[in-house]
Amino acid sequence: MPGAIGIAGAGRVAQTLGLLLRRCGEPVAAVASRSPARAQAAAAFIGAPAAVTYSELPEHCPRVLIAVSDDAIPTVVASMLESPRLPQAVLHTSGVHGSGILEPLVARGVSCAALHPLQTIASPDQGVSALPGSTFAITGEGAAAGWAMEVAALLNGPVIRVPAESRALYHAAAVMASNYSVALMDAALQLLRLASRDADDAGLLRAIKPLVNASVENALESGPLRALTGPVERGDAGAVRLHINALAEAPESIRRLYCAAGLHALDMSKRKGLAEADATAIAESLTGGNL
Repeated sequence: MPGAIGIAGAGRVAQTLGLLLRRCGEPVAAVASRSPARAQAAAAFIGAPAAVTYSELPEHCPRVLIAVSDDAIPTVVASMLESPRLPQAVLHTSGVHGSGILEPLVARGVSCAALHPLQTIASPDQGVSALPGSTFAITGEGAAAGWAMEVAALLNGPVIRVPAESRALYHAAAVMASNYSVALMDAALQLLRLASRDADDAGLLRAIKPLVNASVENALESGPLRALTGPVERGDAGAVRLHINALAEAPESIRRLYCAAGLHALDMSKRKGLAEADATAIAESLTGGNL
């Protein structure tokens, strides 16, 4: 789909996609944000010639990529509807929403779709390095979906098509793979700090890095079921009870996290053939006997 591209948003994802598209030869012409200063900074990072308001963006660009927080999308849409000229196609990068959140634009004849990069972007510089080759989840049909496919192809990204009604389930999976993995590592770090009485987080992170890397690599290479090891998988109910007792001095959120993750590991272990008696003993420890 031809035509200049406008980026609605000035955050990490907006800057990452804007710069990558421009590097691929796409005509990124303008950046918009609620904050003029942020719009100008993002435009400078991307190399876009103009920093404008949301309502001005369609006047400059027939294609608009909305990369703002989920709650801000309706505000961006309402602002663009104030423009005397509407865009031809609009994409948003929300993981949890389909194109339905853009319905006011659809009702005015604008082709709309969702394009979510299945990648964590901690900063624009990191995102520019990490995003190429990542998978993109696309929801929608028509010209906008075609443009979304073009964006994925430009960035060498595989595509998965996600029906609108499944976006929340898809996004929950992404959150567990990314955000909750980070939460698990933070919990492990806190427990190591308690166990070693060592406040050197950098040293403790170095200590668990080989373990984390090997576990993730094994799960991705062989599948989570084959990669699972540890006391739950072995049926070592005694070790699990000792863990539960020791966690009395840990924050409540970590105790609950240990038990919740343990119960899922138990389900996996049963699928691997764990004896019923061992599974029952471990379940009693993880649930406090409330089976």
